[in-house]
Amino acid sequence: MKPLFALSLLFAALPALAQDIGTLTADTKKTVLPVVPKVVNAMQEAVAAKGVAGAIPVCKEQAPALIKEKRQETGWDIRRVSLKTRNAERGTPDLWEVRQLADFNIRAANGEKIDTLEKSEIVTIDGKQVFRYMKALPVGDVCLNCHGAAENFDAGLKAKLAESYPHDQATGYTKGQIRGALTVKRPL
Repeated sequence: MKPLFALSLLFAALPALAQDIGTLTADTKKTVLPVVPKVVNAMQEAVAAKGVAGAIPVCKEQAPALIKEKRQETGWDIRRVSLKTRNAERGTPDLWEVRQLADFNIRAANGEKIDTLEKSEIVTIDGKQVFRYMKALPVGDVCLNCHGAAENFDAGLKAKLAESYPHDQATGYTKGQIRGALTVKRPL
């Protein structure tokens, strides 16, 4: 009878857990997602003012600084990750993130809109409960300048990318593909 009782307690807790995930998701999105349009706007402004090669520091320095600021404000682990990294130190996904990115690609291939692709889950890491959230980031027009077909890049841009990112894998994208994701680990 004891296993049955434990099972009934688990099922009784599921609605509360689902509600907690919903609340955590809404709060995380409200707190973190405003960083994304700031990065896009900064890129668009930099490309207009300095050209494509001159805008590389925005993605390399300004976007990570905006994310770092949000990390310091919240105490959460917030990053941009991708299956095709430009900066392997910052952008290499962990196993959970790899699975979500693969799932996002499958869902997008099946017709789901990229701007709706997200995942929220409570997991255990090193014996502690952690809320994980991930939101797909699509390739937009401004992204294609540095993440599109490398054969279309001029020599100056190729040289600047090679200098800034010697192990770059983040080219060959087309508009509307998943470039990567914004990912959050939030301690509970």
